[in-house]
Amino acid sequence: MFHGSMVALVTPMHPDGSIDEAALERLVEFHVGEGTDVIVAMGTTGESATLDVREHMHVVRRVVELAAGRVPVIAGTGANATSEAIELTELAMQAGADACLLVTPYYNKPPQEGLYQHYRAVAQAVPIPQILYNVPGRTAVDLLPETVERLAGISNIIGIKEATGDLDRAREILERCGDRLDLYSGDDSTARECILLGGKGNISVTANVVPRTMHEMCAAALAGDAERARALDEPMRLLHERLFIESSPIPVKWALQQMGLIEEGIRLPLVPLSESAQAPVREAMRAAGIDV
Repeated sequence: MFHGSMVALVTPMHPDGSIDEAALERLVEFHVGEGTDVIVAMGTTGESATLDVREHMHVVRRVVELAAGRVPVIAGTGANATSEAIELTELAMQAGADACLLVTPYYNKPPQEGLYQHYRAVAQAVPIPQILYNVPGRTAVDLLPETVERLAGISNIIGIKEATGDLDRAREILERCGDRLDLYSGDDSTARECILLGGKGNISVTANVVPRTMHEMCAAALAGDAERARALDEPMRLLHERLFIESSPIPVKWALQQMGLIEEGIRLPLVPLSESAQAPVREAMRAAGIDV
């Protein structure tokens, strides 16, 4: 249903932490103009963990309005309480999102049966297309391929963002689920290989900074042109690594600030990029062709 470069959009903020409405509009226009295929609002990179429900839904609503049908919008609506995930997913559907991205419930560490029941409950409660999101490095829970296979039988669960960076895991999901579920990379460093294996796209942090290159790389990989995809991916290699030199979205927000697209605004407990990390991120930006 969704293909290509899918930016995990940052939420721009003023230095006091309030949402920067003008910068949000600027970012959406930037991505539409640079060829981003899908905008993902209020995912991990959007600081969903520190926005309240009112703010969360305001950002989703505004991105839908600003995109104006030019690109699909996927809303992050995951939560560690199933009732809250259902509420957010319902509100996102009402706001006009094209689909929802639901991270595995974090902190409470449910077993596989709990994960299955959680996702089934959300899918049964809200008919919008839904994408599973597995990122055990942040949530302390791993959605295993056999559970993904069970969930692939639910009609409005259409995909999974697999952020482990494990290509063997990607292969297993593809083998188990076939055409019933689209696989999306959630790891920029291995996204090219994941798409060449049969994935449908990349939900990307790097795409915030180099949207045109990420779009072209994903398009080449989707077309099976491994050599062109590799050539496009190589200049982004340092960005893939160094945009995680500190907890995301700290480095990517700093990079966008250097590009003049946003102000220095991030919410506690995250803080601006440390001075010692700035030179490595700047080097990665220059390697990717950004003049900073």
